[in-house]
Amino acid sequence: MNDSLFDDLYTSLKQAESIAKGELSPANVIRIEVADVKAIRKKLDVSQKELAIAFSVSVDTVKSWEQKRRNPTGLASKVLCLLDKEPELFSKFSTAQ
Repeated sequence: MNDSLFDDLYTSLKQAESIAKGELSPANVIRIEVADVKAIRKKLDVSQKELAIAFSVSVDTVKSWEQKRRNPTGLASKVLCLLDKEPELFSKFSTAQ
């Protein structure tokens, strides 16, 4: 490892330590919204199978999302967040298949 890379890593480590201690504020904070799939599905009043069909995924995938073993990613995540805010869109979404 060259000295420049080591110095950069060392500086980053020291900054992370200062942030953890509350002595320094992080430069960027990224918040990722993870959909509560089970709550959204109940709000939509649909079964796991119906949700799986609408998203073109397996029922096992929906179960994994609901049990928080996996998180929906990409477009599925964005659509779920949208449906959480506007559940009436589900009827249009699910029939567009």
